[in-house]
Amino acid sequence: MVRIRKARITDVEDIQRLVNDYADKGLMLPRPLSLIYECLRDFVVADDGSRIVGTGALHVVWSDLAEIRALAVAQDKIKAGIGRDIVKNLLDEARALGIPRVFALTYQPGFFEKCGFRRIPKEDLPQKVWKDCINCPKFPNCDEVALIVDL
Repeated sequence: MVRIRKARITDVEDIQRLVNDYADKGLMLPRPLSLIYECLRDFVVADDGSRIVGTGALHVVWSDLAEIRALAVAQDKIKAGIGRDIVKNLLDEARALGIPRVFALTYQPGFFEKCGFRRIPKEDLPQKVWKDCINCPKFPNCDEVALIVDL
């Protein structure tokens, strides 16, 4: 049985390994350990009792906007519903915080659409573009798809 829980200090290296496995394939940005430690409170993990098999983060961007980022599931656990469960957990957290909109930038738009998100132009996210994207090595040629859900 897989349980979604808040990340702990002891999970940081497993989180990095999961995320950077996807980054090595060009499917997401790599995350250095320092950034994961700094943002640890944003992260949840999927724990199957013997190892971390998924992770994701809810990052507050503004008073009315948060981002789901660093969503990664172990290759041998894809299609097991773990990603969906992580997204549901993060959206529940956003609701509890009173955040009305959550977005994601992804190469897997179909997955997020199944979770209730809809596609939007990246330009509709000026807070994200100027806070994070401006420092991204892919800027201004980002080919990720922007999606948002209203809570």
